[in-house]
Amino acid sequence: MKKSISILGSGFSSLSAACYLAKMGYEVNVFEKNAEFGGRARQFKENGFTFDMGPSWYWMPDVFEKFFNDFGKKSTDFYNLKKLNPAYHVYFGENDFIAIPDELEKICKVFEKEEKGSSVELLKFIKMAKDNYKIAVKDMLYKMPGISPLELITLDTTKRVGYFFTNIKKQVHKRFKNPKLRSILEFPVLFLGAESSNTPAFYNFMNYADFGLGTWQPNNGFYDVVKAMIKIGESLGVRYHNNSNVTQIITKKKSAVGLMINDKIVNSQYILSGADYNHTETLLPKSQRQYSKKYWSSKIFAPSSLLFYLGFDKKLQNLAHHNLFFDTDFDLHSKEIYKDPKWPSKPLFYANFTSMTNSHTAPEGCENGFILVPIAPGLEDTEDLREKYYNIIINRIERITKQKIKKNIIYKKSFCVNDFISEYNSYKGNAYGLANTLLQTSFLRPKLKSSKVKNLFFSGQLSVPGPGVPPSIVSGKLVAELIEKTNP
Repeated sequence: MKKSISILGSGFSSLSAACYLAKMGYEVNVFEKNAEFGGRARQFKENGFTFDMGPSWYWMPDVFEKFFNDFGKKSTDFYNLKKLNPAYHVYFGENDFIAIPDELEKICKVFEKEEKGSSVELLKFIKMAKDNYKIAVKDMLYKMPGISPLELITLDTTKRVGYFFTNIKKQVHKRFKNPKLRSILEFPVLFLGAESSNTPAFYNFMNYADFGLGTWQPNNGFYDVVKAMIKIGESLGVRYHNNSNVTQIITKKKSAVGLMINDKIVNSQYILSGADYNHTETLLPKSQRQYSKKYWSSKIFAPSSLLFYLGFDKKLQNLAHHNLFFDTDFDLHSKEIYKDPKWPSKPLFYANFTSMTNSHTAPEGCENGFILVPIAPGLEDTEDLREKYYNIIINRIERITKQKIKKNIIYKKSFCVNDFISEYNSYKGNAYGLANTLLQTSFLRPKLKSSKVKNLFFSGQLSVPGPGVPPSIVSGKLVAELIEKTNP
């Protein structure tokens, strides 16, 4: 008889774990509280516009490919990818932007134009980043369930121990003087959810993910990945249940035995939560929770976000698929997220227009837009504040790209702290999870296996390996292997 496992949530770590566990022979049921599957990577359609609700940067394609390969498939069995050129634009002011091309050789020319000699330094920096990428992704990522500090110790990491005790910011500033180039090289650590000054230099492998591997786009957006993973799961017997709100983890003699879902008991031999870790533990009696309120409040969380989903009744000019607006103080905004949490006085922001690559995501002659302002988690969230920042952002886009767009917005939806809490039970409304700082790496993160409740496991961006889509997919694989190892 198959062992049964119930999974909370349908984000990437849950979808990944479901596939691996089903392949191992488990009877797997996935329970999602919302109507749509995918967690933060849900997609919605309104008035002819198609919007990915969360992830939009398809980086580290090798991690996605490895997942599909583990099931005898490849990504192209489910969706097509296009490498973006330019990968993205970075705006520093009016008539002042840098377009990042799709190949390192071309990027070197862009750097050299901004700072003489910087192309030589960039090649050295990216070589180092590539070496770290090989160690981090190919040698470590899949072998770090966060159980022991020994997971970090290999022949290669001992040679690079210094990279763990300096930070990205120092490494970048030592090599490059131009403030624009510094900002571009510090930007990828935003995917790790921490300041560049608080992120170990070893994580510069994200720069190789950016410049070395490039930025890609699935044909129908990130939801193509969600649908592909569900399709693999279904082929292996996984059953997916939406509108299924879990209100209690049922335990017996300190062992998880089932879930209370929509006021009905669902029995299960094992429980895995890919939902918010802190929220999941509130579904247990206090005596069976591993981490206290004090523990969570002491941690460094990745930012929350103010998001706008916009539909335009015309095609936009002077913009790319991905756009970073760094025309204000990078360090000030970072400080107002991490050191002095408040609504940003001069916000940096990101804007994505997928219809520029995939025209079918908007009606003919129209454009869809996704705008993200990173903010500190736990901030007050009101309609007045959302509207204030909406006007700030739209006015900035108009001024910097020299076009009028506000009157052409025919669809508008916002999403912020309150929504992250209500939709995803997210701790303080964080958007990306627990930051990857030195003291929140590997075995120093919340554990994949409960130390107080037998047969209860966790996955996702608050656990190992960390924030981001590729790490979440790997988290699902790691926890599946741990469950199998723990319960052969």
